[in-house]
This record gives sequence, structure tokens and C-alpha cells, in this order.
Amino acid sequence: MSDGGRHSAGPRDEGDDPFESFDAHDRAAGHGQQRAQSEFAQSSTSDPSETIYTRSRRTPGEAKPGQDEAKKSQRPARSLKGRALGYLSRREYSRAELARKLKPFVEETDSLDTVLDALEAENWLSDSRFAESLVHRRSSRLGANRILGELKQHALDQTLVEEASAQLRETELARAQAVWRKKFGQLPETPAERAKQTRFLAARGFSGATIGKILKGIDEEWGGE
Repeated sequence: MSDGGRHSAGPRDEGDDPFESFDAHDRAAGHGQQRAQSEFAQSSTSDPSETIYTRSRRTPGEAKPGQDEAKKSQRPARSLKGRALGYLSRREYSRAELARKLKPFVEETDSLDTVLDALEAENWLSDSRFAESLVHRRSSRLGANRILGELKQHALDQTLVEEASAQLRETELARAQAVWRKKFGQLPETPAERAKQTRFLAARGFSGATIGKILKGIDEEWGGE
């Protein structure tokens, strides 16, 4: 058959080119699929009253939208005593310090002194334990002067302050030596070095007498305290 015969006028039999028929079918199917998707989208939004369900992606353990707000609204307000117990469960507080922490949360129906009295009666709150705790936490780094000054800021009973003072004075030299050894480790060789070490120990709250015993060549006025 000549080329002219293949291109002669008249309807073409689909059997002449099998690939053409499949391409046409695919194209037709594609258009049909697009129309079907378009019709589905139109039908799904045609009725505004119809509920449309969508799937949201959340990480495991993540709260649903609005769930945190709902929990917060359902959570009862924390009482003044409950808040105080939360503080005391973490560390010891003095009565004065705990009162300052609680004061912003006091309501008209609350009595701060009543709450503090109850905590002391139940042995949750103790100035004595607070003083012991503070001395224990500070004594390895600070001298008696610094620690006693901090205790006085908490309006503790004078007896507690005097007991802490006696305890600190007994160990003052040993504690100062440990702090000095960790920081410097050797005696000063020049006046500038001596002044530097003196300032450091004094800033830590150690007495002049204690500093004079550690730094042998220091001025006599330091040893007269």
C-alpha cells in the first residue's frame, strides 16, 4: 500500500494504530476523572449545612485544639495553703520569706497569718530548720559575716542567729582555708597579690582575723579584729 493510500480520505479504523486508541482512551479517562473530582467537590460544598470531616495531624501526646484551655478553665483555683505547701515541698523557707512569696496571692477571704500559723503548727514551716538549711548551703563558700547577714534579713529570732554564729565561728578558719586554697593555693609574694587575696576573702564574708591567719604577712590591723 502506498503512502497516499494510508492517508486517503475516509474514516480511520482504530485498528490501524493501536497506540493511538489507548492514548485517546487515557486522555478521555483523564478528563473524566477531572470532571468527577470537580463534581464531587461541588456536591460536597453545595449544602453548607452538611458537616465535612477532615483528618488533622497531631504528634503523639499532643493535646487537641482547645483542650488545654478547657482543662485550665475546669482547674480549681489553688488555695493559699496549697500554694504554700508547693513552695515548702521544694526547700525550707523562713516565715518572713514565705509571707513575701504568698502576699500577692492573698484574697479578701484569706488570712495570711492564720495560714502561716497552721503551717508552723503542722511542722511544715520552721525558722529553725530554715536557719540550719541556709548555713549548710552557704558555709562551704561564705564566711560567717555574709551568712549571718543573710539570716538577719529573714527576721529570725535572735536566739537562732546566735546559735548559727557560734557554729560558724568554730569552723571559720577551716572553711576559709578551703576557699582560699581552691582559689589561690599559694601565699602572696607581692603586696598587690596580698591585697587581691585579702579582697577576695573579705568579699566572701570572712573576718579580718581569719584572713590574717591565712595570709601570714598581712598588716597587723587585720589580726586585731
